[in-house]
Parts: sequence; structure tokens; C-alpha cells
Amino acid sequence: MPGRAVIFGSSGQLGVELCRELASRGYERKGFGRAEIDICDAAKVEEALASFDPQFVFNCAAYNQVDVAEREPHAAYSANALGVRNLALACRQVDARLIHYSTDYVFDGTAGRPYTEVDATHPLGAYAVSKLAGEMYAEAYLEKPLIIRTSGVFGPAAAHTNRGNFVELMLRLATRGQPIRVVEDHVASPTYAPALAARSVDLVERGESGTFHIGGGTSISWFDFARQIFEEAGVKPELHATDEREYRTPARRPKFSALDNARMNQLKLSAMPALPQALKEYFSRR
Repeated sequence: MPGRAVIFGSSGQLGVELCRELASRGYERKGFGRAEIDICDAAKVEEALASFDPQFVFNCAAYNQVDVAEREPHAAYSANALGVRNLALACRQVDARLIHYSTDYVFDGTAGRPYTEVDATHPLGAYAVSKLAGEMYAEAYLEKPLIIRTSGVFGPAAAHTNRGNFVELMLRLATRGQPIRVVEDHVASPTYAPALAARSVDLVERGESGTFHIGGGTSISWFDFARQIFEEAGVKPELHATDEREYRTPARRPKFSALDNARMNQLKLSAMPALPQALKEYFSRR
């Protein structure tokens, strides 16, 4: 199926892996970081797609500062919702398929189990609302968008970016020689970026559309994830469990937002790697 693909957000940890995965499968690709094209600029998005004429458009660009979004909801909505609208309209003009990435935060976390694609959404804050709105814009303007919800993405490329990820944050904190406190009452399914990229392209090549969950496959608290990170990294900082009552944040977060990859499993796609395996590969590539 190789053809032409555009990747927005190509300098981020997922975008880097998508560019690598698409190249390995023979796709002609063009990546745009935010410094090159901000998806909030409808004219530039349209011009970029018109000039390259892709069959596939991957949107990894996002505003993901969850707490800051409570102070600047317009910025979050502009990038995560209206930016997706710009992409959808431009895709419609060139008859390209849009592959858009969303988040586990569209759920409220009260189910107490991993969420499937058919579960009702209920966002808890400005960031989550903006991401759900992005999904809705994609579905409003395109007949067959592919929307992929994921959770706690971590990829080796984050070691070289300003924002980093949870793994890099833990490693930085470990170098400070001070006790580290991580919440144990919030559960997610951390997702290894190279595997996410590979499964995403698998779905594209099967012609799939609609909403899919691609989470890491392991429901784990952030505290236990931190403990696994330190074990794999071979460091032993003083690590303590805390909870949301002690560690208050401006934004409300779902307490149990792990994802069930139900539709992906029904298609019998390769399972996501176990978390210890993903961490081992992460450190070997970092």
C-alpha cells in the first residue's frame, strides 16, 4: 500500500517513530514540526497538503499541558479542536485519509476498569474537552477518519526534546538526590511509542476507520510505573507513594483511564509489548 504520507507533529516522540515506521515500509513521507507548520494556521495546512498531495495525514500535533490548559483553555481548544478541523477540511480537499491521535482523558475514570471504544466519554477538564472536540471535528467533516486513543506515551525520542515524558521526568528527579513522590491511586496504560506507530500503520494498511484504542496493554499506577522505570534504569532513588489528596493539581484527571484495545484485538493485530519489554527496549534505544 505504500504511498505519500504527511506527519504533523513530526518532531515529537510519536511523530519521530511514525516517520521511521513509514520509511521502513516504503512510504514517501513529509514531516512538519510546529516550528514549520502550526495546525492552527488553516491556510498553511491547506497549502502543505495541496503541494504534497498525500493519501494519508497523521496528526500527532497537540497541546498537552493538562494543568496549564485550565488557565488558557482557548489555546488548548485552538490546537486540539480547531486545529483538527483545519486538518479535516484540508484532507477533504485532497481526498486524504486523516489519522488523528486522541487520549484516554476523554473518559472520567469512574468505571474502575480499562475503557473500550464503545464506552461513553466524559471529559473532566479543558484539555480533555479540547481533545474530545477534536475527535468530533474529524468525524463531522470526514466520512472515514481513523481516531486512535492512547495513554501515557513514552518513546526514546523524548530524551532529546524539551517536554520529555514520564520516564525522562523520573530519571531527572532521580539525579537530584531527593525523595520522589508519585501517585498510586491513578491508573493508566503507558504506551511505547514505536509499538504505537507500528500498530497505527497496520490499521491504515487494513483500511480501518472509526475509533480505536491503542494503549500499552498493562493497567498500572504511576507509582508502580515509576518503580519499574528505576528498576530497569538500575537506579535506586528514595521513592514514596502518594495520592491525589496530597498531590493536588489544577486540572482534574481520571483516576482509572487505562485503555482496553478491544477493536485492535478483534482484528488480531500483534499485541502491544509487555511493559518490562517496552522499557528494556526504550533504554537500549535511548
